[in-house]
Amino acid sequence: MMLLGLWKLTWIEIKIFLREPLGAFGTIGFPVLFFLLVGRAANRRLQAPAAASSSFMRVDLPVFASLLIAVSAVLSLVTIISIYREGGILKRLRATPLRPQTILIAHVIVKLMLTASTLALMVVAGKRYYPAGVHVPLFSFTIALLISTWSILSIGFLIASIVPTARFAQPIGAAILYPMFAVSGLFVPIQSLPPVLHAVTRVLPLTYAVPLLQGIWSGDAWSTHLGNVAALALVFVAYTALSAKVFRWE
Repeated sequence: MMLLGLWKLTWIEIKIFLREPLGAFGTIGFPVLFFLLVGRAANRRLQAPAAASSSFMRVDLPVFASLLIAVSAVLSLVTIISIYREGGILKRLRATPLRPQTILIAHVIVKLMLTASTLALMVVAGKRYYPAGVHVPLFSFTIALLISTWSILSIGFLIASIVPTARFAQPIGAAILYPMFAVSGLFVPIQSLPPVLHAVTRVLPLTYAVPLLQGIWSGDAWSTHLGNVAALALVFVAYTALSAKVFRWE
């Protein structure tokens, strides 16, 4: 019964999401468009051999675009939960036979499915318009991105737990999530950051998602990134536990 309810609620959430064009574009279209535009612009400035061998073109840009997919999914989650709370939908759902965990799991499944679908579109579009000359283990990278998204979603739950209204959901979520890119080690090594930021980076999922995605994209074995996977799981557990304490259903 619980699995049937989970499936029905997940399917309903997918249909609701696809009915909102702006939300669908922000979650699916924007990361793919960003990847293509930046990649084509960089390719024009570099000669073909240089573009294919550039670290930015081979690793950093695909990883950054993939993290945009994850963050966009989280922002969508924050907005939807806030709208549901403000409209009284969460209160009504809680009164149904569905358990609160089932409702939250349905949202996680939807976001993970959207993340995988957006990554697939990025790869397909990239092969057609963005010949970077790289070959990556796409299945392993997809798993790594889903693990990263799963961990980042825990911050989304925490934000959704404290955001007062749906009007402020996107701005507050963006103000918290996007600055994480600056201290994640993607563009600037963490060791070169001020000491005061080192403690901050240790509690952020992007700190562990970036080396995991970079390594898997470059062909590293999973065994070399078990520490990052464990850290992402620990971050998820910690933020989810904190969210459970402060989450408001109405």
